[in-house]
Amino acid sequence: QLSILADARLSAGVCITRQRLRFILTDLSRRELGYKDVRHQKDVSDPDYSAFLAAQLERFLDENGVDRGKLLGVGVSLAGVISAESRSILFAPTLALRDVPFSQLLQAIPYPTRLENDGTCGGFAEWFSSPGTRNIAFLSIEDGVGGSVLVNGAQFTGDNGRSGEFGHMCVEPGGLPCKCGRRGCLEAYCSATRLTEVSGVTLREFFLGVECGNSAYRTLLDDYLRHLAIGIHNIRLALDCDVVLGGFMAKFLEPYLPQLRDQLAQLDPFDAAGAYLHLSRYPKHAALIGAALYFVKQFLDQV
Repeated sequence: QLSILADARLSAGVCITRQRLRFILTDLSRRELGYKDVRHQKDVSDPDYSAFLAAQLERFLDENGVDRGKLLGVGVSLAGVISAESRSILFAPTLALRDVPFSQLLQAIPYPTRLENDGTCGGFAEWFSSPGTRNIAFLSIEDGVGGSVLVNGAQFTGDNGRSGEFGHMCVEPGGLPCKCGRRGCLEAYCSATRLTEVSGVTLREFFLGVECGNSAYRTLLDDYLRHLAIGIHNIRLALDCDVVLGGFMAKFLEPYLPQLRDQLAQLDPFDAAGAYLHLSRYPKHAALIGAALYFVKQFLDQV
């Protein structure tokens, strides 16, 4: 019999968001061996950001005693439209980046790297860990809203590499302004920042307030869920596959999954239960794990 020696190789994942870095370390069996959340004041567009990112990565690897000879590579995820062909970030509205080459962020990292959209990474992690699943649409909700479409495990990128940009579908014509410059986008209504900016409290405090009967918070949440249901319904009608809700908002939305499914059932002319909606297996670190798993899959495919 043959089995995998799980710690024979390691892989790291990094998630870049505004003034925040998250790191994860995994082995060949997808075990989480280390995690770190770094808050900082460095702007992603700063000329020395790549050196800063590399230094934080080395510190994380040192803290976890990583033998660099076992490290397969470093997967990096961020919210934005990525062009693998030109190796550039075409547009990342939450980071205020446009037409930025990968090298501007990654050149100081001395290991193999791969940069990918966070929704694509999250969807890959979900598919990789769901044996037998054919097709999924992964909807990632964090400070931004994105996603990916996986067909038989392969990412459907579309003609322009923008497939899965669910955050910028219109769910309210002429509605709230979005960072992309348009109005009424799903991201404008259903990002985590909408709840924190409108309420003026943290997410944890917001949902605790909802549970304690704060009527203003409850009204805001109902509007949030209504627009989220519209977005999910649109995805289902267009793609006719299971929809997986991920990103760090998934853990907060778990108690409201029945409400979301009820709203979906009311919208859907073909499905009376909304049972196609699922929560991610990785509500905290889907994008991170997916970024790291790229190198794990690449290694296992070569064994």
